[in-house]
Amino acid sequence: MMLYLIGLLSGALFGLGLVLSGMINPAKVLGFLDVFGAWDPSLALVMAGALAVFAPGLWFWRTKHGQCVLGTDLPKVAAPVIDGRLLLGASIFGAGWGMAGICPGPAIGLAASLQWQVGVFILAMGAGFWLVGRLTVAGSGKL
Repeated sequence: MMLYLIGLLSGALFGLGLVLSGMINPAKVLGFLDVFGAWDPSLALVMAGALAVFAPGLWFWRTKHGQCVLGTDLPKVAAPVIDGRLLLGASIFGAGWGMAGICPGPAIGLAASLQWQVGVFILAMGAGFWLVGRLTVAGSGKL
């Protein structure tokens, strides 16, 4: 039960940060992506601020405790593997983000606006999740 509560609070804090920083506004996100036009660096500042809070906390927690707040071991993160599957997925994600100005986190927050464009984005995102699940060879993690 405590794990769900911590997850809910973490998600609410993340969502609040998105709303307060204006990152659920597609025009603001598209302004960040417009590096050769009227570039808006505020998204980079939001990310830098989040990393400035998160990174020292993670470092401290890993070196001093080695366990999560609930007492379980912190998960080990495998070395990243840059392969065709990752590059294809990142390209599709980036193209969708660039066309819509929305990524999955803000899309959930924008769902409350009842804008049809957000609904289309969420449906497309769900279709992408479903398609990857269907295309992935059972158990192998490969397309």
